[in-house]
Amino acid sequence: MELNLSKKEEEILDFWEKNKIFEKSLEKTKDKPKFVFYEGPPFANGLPGIHHLLVRAFKDVILRYKTMQGFSVKRKAGWDTHGLPTEMSAEKKLKINSKKEIEKDIGGFIEECKNNIFLYKKEWEEFTRRIGYWLDLKNPYITCSDEYIETLWWILKQIWEKGLLFQDYKVVPYCPRCGTSLSSHEVAQGYKTVRENSVYVKFPVKKEKNTYFLVWTTTPWTLPGNVAIAVNPELSYLKVKTGNEYLYLAKERISAIGDGYDEISEEIKGKDLIGKEYDPIFDFTKPDKKAYYLVAGDFVSTQEGTGLVHIAPAFGEDDMIVGQKNNLPIILNVDEEGKFKEEVKPWEGKFVKDADPLIIKELKEKNILFKEESCEHEYPFCWRCDSPLLYYAKQSWFIKTTAIKDKLIENNKKINWVPEYLKEGRFGEWLKDVKDWNLSRERYWGTPLPIWQCEKCDKNICIGSIKELEEKKESFSEIKNLHRPQIDEVILKCECGGKMKRVKEVIDCWFDSGAMPFAQSHYPFENKELIDKKEFFPADFICEGVDQTRGWFYTLLAISTLLGFESPYKNVVSTGLVLDGKGKKMSKSKGNVVVPSDIIDKYGADVARFYFYTINSVGDPKKFDFNDIQSLYRRFFDTLINSRKFFDLYAKKGFKHKKDFKTDNLLDKWILSSLESLNIKIIEKLDNYDIVGAARLFEDFVDDLSNWYIRRSRKRLQKPENNQEKEEASQTLYYVLLKLSLLLAPFVPFSAESAYQDLNGEKESIHLEDYPLPKKELIDEKLEGKMKKTREIIASALAERAKSGIKVRQPLKELIITDSDLEKEQELLGLIKEEVNVKKIGFGEVLHLDIEISSELKEEGMIREIIHNIQEIRKRAGLKPEDEISVGYSGNPELEKFLDENKKSILKEARIKGMFKGEGGSFDSEKTIKVENKELNLTIKKIN
Repeated sequence: MELNLSKKEEEILDFWEKNKIFEKSLEKTKDKPKFVFYEGPPFANGLPGIHHLLVRAFKDVILRYKTMQGFSVKRKAGWDTHGLPTEMSAEKKLKINSKKEIEKDIGGFIEECKNNIFLYKKEWEEFTRRIGYWLDLKNPYITCSDEYIETLWWILKQIWEKGLLFQDYKVVPYCPRCGTSLSSHEVAQGYKTVRENSVYVKFPVKKEKNTYFLVWTTTPWTLPGNVAIAVNPELSYLKVKTGNEYLYLAKERISAIGDGYDEISEEIKGKDLIGKEYDPIFDFTKPDKKAYYLVAGDFVSTQEGTGLVHIAPAFGEDDMIVGQKNNLPIILNVDEEGKFKEEVKPWEGKFVKDADPLIIKELKEKNILFKEESCEHEYPFCWRCDSPLLYYAKQSWFIKTTAIKDKLIENNKKINWVPEYLKEGRFGEWLKDVKDWNLSRERYWGTPLPIWQCEKCDKNICIGSIKELEEKKESFSEIKNLHRPQIDEVILKCECGGKMKRVKEVIDCWFDSGAMPFAQSHYPFENKELIDKKEFFPADFICEGVDQTRGWFYTLLAISTLLGFESPYKNVVSTGLVLDGKGKKMSKSKGNVVVPSDIIDKYGADVARFYFYTINSVGDPKKFDFNDIQSLYRRFFDTLINSRKFFDLYAKKGFKHKKDFKTDNLLDKWILSSLESLNIKIIEKLDNYDIVGAARLFEDFVDDLSNWYIRRSRKRLQKPENNQEKEEASQTLYYVLLKLSLLLAPFVPFSAESAYQDLNGEKESIHLEDYPLPKKELIDEKLEGKMKKTREIIASALAERAKSGIKVRQPLKELIITDSDLEKEQELLGLIKEEVNVKKIGFGEVLHLDIEISSELKEEGMIREIIHNIQEIRKRAGLKPEDEISVGYSGNPELEKFLDENKKSILKEARIKGMFKGEGGSFDSEKTIKVENKELNLTIKKIN
């Protein structure tokens, strides 16, 4: 690479920090209209990854753009400090393997958690600095502070007073490793595709010899908890004879038993099977209520299985609902570590998933396993520790989000989603199927659930502030801080005279992050006006990955809606996730993880940023490929750098920019018009949060600038016919390069700063400039259209040359074009003639290139071929364009004679000081070429 962008970026970072450019940009806009932004809080006890680079790059575009537009943008950092990631770090450090060990010294464990919350804080701050993402890291909100927790308590008190915070016995997603339940949005974070054995099990029908209900399940471990079988009352079922046995299953699922059955002996409606009894396949636990019969279940489908679903109320949400409806017993024969209890003798103490193959073996021995087959399906894993989750019946505290479902959907309608399809798609569908929020966690390091329960009368109260806690506590209780175990020691006085103790649970850490619009300002205890007067609520803009549609985006909306507020954000950009080059999820175990420094150290942060803006649509997964990064560097950044180098080389010396310069040159007018049109489009895209659409416009423009405008303007700067010609070209190119750097500043802040400084911009930094407004008077849409048509004609004509195998250096007689509207556009026709290398442009009904080459045209082509090779040798020798050279030639006599005769024109065209025939003397470089299949040796020598 010609330039080490990474090294240059470090210099720019030092410049920004030394001169406090970030602080000055805030100061510049402090009294301007506010643009509200919420920063999603990352966990500081895990290292930043490539996905964080992607998301922060997208955020930064909008934030820099709005700042340059003159908005006051608050960029407050945040740290998510509670929850299982921090606990897991503490467990590892203390070599703890179970909750029982934690319970021996909760205080010591909490202290270790506190020590681990900022484990990688320095790495996060350096990462944020290095990618040019400006954040206020000195005054962050921290989710474990007492002020933050007090706001959370206030919010929970509001929800409690609305009757929406309640305790219930439900089947919940449960992590046996962490020993806690999870919410539905947490479960959504951790699904994986797994391949496991599913089983078709024969349940013996009572009073019907050799007759069975055929049931399919992917969780054999739940079979010892079976108490019923569900059928869909509306479906048709068959009794099928196979060998000496009869099997019941849904008519639409007869394919499950294959072609090996003998006959269909009966067809019956599902409703007529309800109440039929069967013998239990396991009898480890004696039910305390009536069990082992068929019940109705409208959730039973024919998409898979047999149309008969085994019901274990302790281990399934639908199972529990059916169980409660039919007053079925609940057999909870698995403990909170996910192991079978002592009554399940054969597998006592065995983790249930590990017991699956043993249970299948038992089914075979009992001759009730009809068949076993491998099944690929989605299974939930703990999003924190990666353990398989169980669905498990237990007491938990819930927020009744189902009660505000309509309001959630209504608030979502007011949000501008990018990409738009998420509004009614992934996010909208999630809201339509919203579940009550499983709030409580049976853990330690988290916001304590502020519910106190009376030991005497069982009354529950919810505390909403430290002041309320002080007022209701026993005189001997001391409030040291709001975390466990100290808060557990605070005893309250009950109206009945009894003592109230806090329930042991903490709350879902997603509640912490979802409450940040309020808790970051300690609302309502301080800064009430920020929310009540809408000074810092709702957010104008937030941005995170698509995984947060069921995470932070949802919890923000849920909490705001629960409090009776509108949506907490107006615009949300949701990015796709970063995958490896094969489309696989990155993981350490696969060895396919790319860390941010891998890209930044080699290419620079700007290249990484722009790569993510342009690789594909914002919401699509990003297949990361270093080859694509390198291609982008060469295609875009190299082109930008070389365009600036061209200006430095041919125009910068003695140059003075004139703000009101004028030019009559058609190419100048075209590039200026294109630039101002680009300005309009970029603003339009960014105002609509279309970062990808805006970034891609730059790629096209930079290509036009370099490969059309600069290439066609070289002669005006290198060998101008007069001073005016060079002045017009120089002023135009400077204006374009400077304004382009301003337009690019939010996207590639380092490269834009480098260009701005090189071009001697007026302000201390480009990031203290205003975002440029378009000069509409410079826009000429007709000219842009005609230039587009001109280039299309050129492309078609060059394609005809290529098809005929004729080099562009070989002049041709005539090109016939069909566009009569260009007949009076002499400058455009001149461009076509030069680019296609024809002597004449004619007009007719069909595009036609005359490929007949006369002797005169042939000789002219030979001259161009020789000049081209002289310039190639000059470049290879490392000589600069301004270096004077002499050329020697020898070889085929005919060619020597040809050069003798055309020496004058070659000297002029190739900017050569002298030419001599023969091989004598020293030289700097040489090359043997073929012209018309005849050899010619060329040498060049620099003249001092």
